[in-house]
Amino acid sequence: MNRTIAFALLLASAGAYADDITMEPPFTSTLSRAQVLQDLQQHRQSGVNPWADDYNPVAGFRSAHTREQVTQEYIRSRDVVGAFNGEDSGSAFLARREPAHPADTQMAEDGTKLIGE
Repeated sequence: MNRTIAFALLLASAGAYADDITMEPPFTSTLSRAQVLQDLQQHRQSGVNPWADDYNPVAGFRSAHTREQVTQEYIRSRDVVGAFNGEDSGSAFLARREPAHPADTQMAEDGTKLIGE
């Protein structure tokens, strides 16, 4: 008798999870079948195989900046990056910054001050 009740409860609890269906919105393609097949044919003719061992996705990349410019930009931004990657996710860093607009000033569309004139 106890086994029957336990088995019934087990089936009932499994049934509770079985009806949890996530509905996905239907996929609507923006390309026709002919356009997709044409893109596939162009890809095959290009000779690029992203699964090949010698595939290099940045082989044709050319930077617009010199190495020195990139290094200087990194040095300027590393304190900010370190703050945002810290334990508090940058909360203390953002709290120390000056606000872009004072909280008590609100500008009208024509540029006149409405509060705190």
